[in-house]
Amino acid sequence: MAARTSIPDKKLSKALDRVQRAQDRVMHLYPGDSGARQAVHTVYGGAHLFTADTARKLGELALRSLDTYAPDAATFAEAIGLRGDLADTVYARVKEKLKREAVEDFRIDFEDGYGNRPDDEEDGHAVAAAQQVATGHAARSLPPFIGIRIKPLTRDLAGRSLRTLDVFLTELLDKTNGALPENFVVTLPKITSKTDVEVLVEAFDALEDKLDIPAGTLRMEFMVETTQTIFDAKGRTALPGLYRVAGARLVAAHFGTYDYTANCDITAAHQRMRHPACDFAKQVMKVTFAGTGIMLSDGATNIMPVAPHRGKDLTDAQQRDNRHAVHAAWRLHADDVRHSLVNGFYQGWDLHPGQLPTRYGAVYGFFLDGLAPASERLKNFVDKAAQATLVGDVFDDAATGQGLLNYFLRGIACGAVTEQEALATGLSLDEIRSKSFVKIMDARRKK
Repeated sequence: MAARTSIPDKKLSKALDRVQRAQDRVMHLYPGDSGARQAVHTVYGGAHLFTADTARKLGELALRSLDTYAPDAATFAEAIGLRGDLADTVYARVKEKLKREAVEDFRIDFEDGYGNRPDDEEDGHAVAAAQQVATGHAARSLPPFIGIRIKPLTRDLAGRSLRTLDVFLTELLDKTNGALPENFVVTLPKITSKTDVEVLVEAFDALEDKLDIPAGTLRMEFMVETTQTIFDAKGRTALPGLYRVAGARLVAAHFGTYDYTANCDITAAHQRMRHPACDFAKQVMKVTFAGTGIMLSDGATNIMPVAPHRGKDLTDAQQRDNRHAVHAAWRLHADDVRHSLVNGFYQGWDLHPGQLPTRYGAVYGFFLDGLAPASERLKNFVDKAAQATLVGDVFDDAATGQGLLNYFLRGIACGAVTEQEALATGLSLDEIRSKSFVKIMDARRKK
């Protein structure tokens, strides 16, 4: 028996056309994650201290801390709260990572980590830092991601901030013959209005023109550390408006734990990563930027893994004090990192080389702990998608597939998961390396 319908073809056609146009707009605004690599952390350091081999030095200090306070896998696992059966694998991979690529992202800081100095002094440090970046760029000693954090665009500091940006980029591009390091970004702190973003965009336009680099080359990331970046004066969520002003120049948004909690009148004793006020702000960030491809970063743990006693001839009691202090800071940091990961923030700040072992230890434990269920879920999802395309030549849930694939791309990029381990998903190495769920399904459909 033939099925009967009641909606006129003309009305149905108009309705479907509206759906298509709406879906096109959604896809334009929310293209989803690209599968591009995201650093697991950003290490901040004062601009006056940066050199071309800073990343290598930080790795050496991190290894020394690990060897001193966790000379074996069991000690490290106990210190950071890692599952025992993962201890040997995680420990070995952390040591290898610290030797190979201890720092994934570094921000040369002209703000809180640098302070306010005479103009000629900051000019000199901007020139020197640019020269060191150029040296590192030529020697391939820079981290995969790098950038600078300028001062906020306040009434008192805006002129100094933009001058530092100008001096740094002018010197850098002169020394590199117009080439920026890959994944270079400018961090904009303490945003209070759209004007801050507009002014930086205009400065980028002017610099690109004068320095003869392609339009759109300079990219920015927001610091979300004022209440005005969450809600504006009219009670509207502010981040979407800031994003519209920045446009394609925006690549990331980083949460600033301590400035934000201070903005919320939270006393110093309670300013911590896992405070409910921070979780609320970060969920606003998550909802705002979900599906846009903008990378999100959590803040920093400010309790440093530093031993209270120094010297070569320490007593047994002093050595125990040192180990206890470092392990306590490690555990706090690892718990903060895990909290971020559970809430979908795959990046955070690190402020001390002693935090690098725990950053990687917590991240690697997180990915390896979820490896088996994630592999099974992606395998089932790929099978479901393949069946859908075979039957109807359509599969609309590519964003979910890309999200599942991104778990493995993140794990492989940081060294937590090997490509061989990712084969449990049923994907081939070529498919994994394509970094695109859509490409994988298109290729399988054509076979």
